[in-house]
Amino acid sequence: MTARLPLFTRQVEGFGCFRLHALRIPEDIPLLHDWVQRDYARYWGMQGHDLAAVTAAYASLQASGHAQAWLAWLDDAPAFLMERYDPAHDELGRHYPVQPGDIGMHLLLAPPAQPRSGFSRVAMDTVLAALFAEPSVRRVVVEPDVRNDKIHQLNRYAGFVYHGEIALPHKRAALAFCTRAQFDAHLQAIAGQAACVL
Repeated sequence: MTARLPLFTRQVEGFGCFRLHALRIPEDIPLLHDWVQRDYARYWGMQGHDLAAVTAAYASLQASGHAQAWLAWLDDAPAFLMERYDPAHDELGRHYPVQPGDIGMHLLLAPPAQPRSGFSRVAMDTVLAALFAEPSVRRVVVEPDVRNDKIHQLNRYAGFVYHGEIALPHKRAALAFCTRAQFDAHLQAIAGQAACVL
């Protein structure tokens, strides 16, 4: 199998190097299928999907012309899946006024072999850094299930601001946005915290 060049890399002190690659179908699907069956991934909406169904879902996503799935590795271990999509071509775009530079995002963390304190935060920071590395992206939009308390905490940590709830066909969702300026302010804040610790 030939080596894949990453679409984005980020070195995080104390954790290692994140490398984000385009999801490969079918090679990466067994790994992803394992993740989405687990209880912690219940809000992903694929529990009970067999391998063929997960393959079909991601083949459709990758062929959509506006959405992509990226699989991230931290050094030699799978770390998370990130989906990015254009809200103007998605159901979400019917529920708020889409602006130029908006990008939608979903994040699914890998089940940890050994839990590491702060991992979910550095994963979220890496996702946002990857999205904002594209100059045309001005704002990241998320629509998590209102019951998903863990992702709400993570979103707010990273600088997302919540703007009420919306009714999507498959869930009651919280609508939240993070602008480039809000993410930059977040990065400055955590850099300041690290300096204080030192």
